[in-house]
Amino acid sequence: MSKILYDYLKIRDLKDMLNKTRKLYGQRPAYKIRIEKGKYQIFTHEEVREMVDSLGTALIDLGLKGKRIAIIGENRYEWEIAYLSIVCGTGIVVPLDKSLPEKELESLVERSEVEAIFYTQKNANSVEKIKFNENNKLKHLICMDFENHSKGIYSQKELIEKGKKLIKDGHREFMDAKIDPEVMNMMLFTSGTTSKSKVVKLSHKNICSNLMDIGSVLDVTSQDTFLSVLPIHHVFECTVGFLFALYNGAQIVFCDGLRHIVENLKEYEVSVMACVPAIYERIFMMIRKNIEKQGKLELTLKHEEKYKNFPMKDKKKVFKEIHDILGGRVKLFISGAASLDPKIEKKYRLLGINLVQGYGLTETSPIVAIGTNKYYRTGSIGKTVPSVEAQLVNENEEGVGELIVKGPNVMMGYYEDEKATNAVIKNGWFYTGDLAKIDEEGYIYICGRKKSVIVLKNGKNIFPEEMENLVNKIEGVNESFIFGKQLSEDKENIKINVEIVFDRKTVEDVYKVKTDAEIYEAISSKIKEINKTIPKYKAIRGLILTEKPLIKTTTNKIKRQDNLNAIEKLKN
Repeated sequence: MSKILYDYLKIRDLKDMLNKTRKLYGQRPAYKIRIEKGKYQIFTHEEVREMVDSLGTALIDLGLKGKRIAIIGENRYEWEIAYLSIVCGTGIVVPLDKSLPEKELESLVERSEVEAIFYTQKNANSVEKIKFNENNKLKHLICMDFENHSKGIYSQKELIEKGKKLIKDGHREFMDAKIDPEVMNMMLFTSGTTSKSKVVKLSHKNICSNLMDIGSVLDVTSQDTFLSVLPIHHVFECTVGFLFALYNGAQIVFCDGLRHIVENLKEYEVSVMACVPAIYERIFMMIRKNIEKQGKLELTLKHEEKYKNFPMKDKKKVFKEIHDILGGRVKLFISGAASLDPKIEKKYRLLGINLVQGYGLTETSPIVAIGTNKYYRTGSIGKTVPSVEAQLVNENEEGVGELIVKGPNVMMGYYEDEKATNAVIKNGWFYTGDLAKIDEEGYIYICGRKKSVIVLKNGKNIFPEEMENLVNKIEGVNESFIFGKQLSEDKENIKINVEIVFDRKTVEDVYKVKTDAEIYEAISSKIKEINKTIPKYKAIRGLILTEKPLIKTTTNKIKRQDNLNAIEKLKN
């Protein structure tokens, strides 16, 4: 468990957070929105809280007090204003994934029994069709882009103006609302098909305990600027990239797309970002290419070695040119949602960029553990945050067991699914389904998903994620899927196979090959090289090549059973 490193603001609920931070940071910038090149609109923390109060007041006037309200759309300040106006005095928020197909979206609207939806024009076709389905309770559509009420659809902007007038006329039901921090105020769908996805019940207590915990171990202040990148319906971005920024009185800016991350970091002089490993790998490769173009790669490598034991602030001076590529103000990169390559983590630190790993789940609001400036180990997700306990159960001889956690951030349960809740919460402990090791100092190392482990005849365990990380480093490999294949003559004997999604142009350029047979041979030789570096029982014995992407969830996690089924279907 981490020690408290910094003073943090104590809050009871998100409304309490908004009220307290309004006094502390009212005139500080909360959002910086580009209107056109070189021209921006700034919203202060005071203005944000006024918009929340106004919109919440208008929602209650629409008859939505105590109701469930969904939000669907790309990352933008209107999404965040809508979220706060729902949970801070109106009703229950249901964030929805903007990339879901229409039928799946329709199913979630029915299951969650929402009576209103905030949405953007990009989702208009799907949302407006759903409105006329008799199987849902939908009454109100609210568009974030409309300037005025049109054809039975409300404008979020117009509702805010209406709310301002209502407040002037003495309507204070939203502003004076008392929040019960221990009841469900957030309904979050887990990844998966609509019939299988569970609904996580979270409360203000869950979220606020997480904000205070993160605030007590990370050096983030009102002087910082956060870049919002990951889909905001996902709890990692929602808690860390959105609510945690407002909790600290920081400024939020929005990414223009994955291709523009580096230029956005520079344009907005970003200091903090929460993202996934693939993005940090991409940024690192861009930095490396820039150094190579300047002919400074050899000098940079020498400096990395020379200054590796120096403090981060000294490294920042030595590698000033690299920091300037990223805007010159980056002080904290947080990686989560997947395993980060330890070599990449180490490289960032050698350059004076503080990259830490965090770990969590939707069910834990989400942060369970995180590395900090003071407490980190390369390859580890750090120690648990101050109010969270962790331990392992059913450890094997290698010290690997299932990670279970306990704390105020653990969900209330799964909505209307007592059986599923009881399967993962036992005696107050949440069973994560992840396998891990914990060292003597409390640092946690994630090994893989319990359900994904391949058990060999000799009892040895293969963690697919670990193997996939090795395969994905092969130049020309976009992604990979490790699976166990039973030998027909001995059903208990399993051999490790891999399906690789490759980029044809890269493979042709790098390995100077053309035909499918030559491509297979080139990648196969790289697999043989990997096999020489790992124990024999882990060796990859079979290879499938494809240019078709793997089947994944909307949060980019591999659907293992679905991919296995697809492989079996091809064989038949």
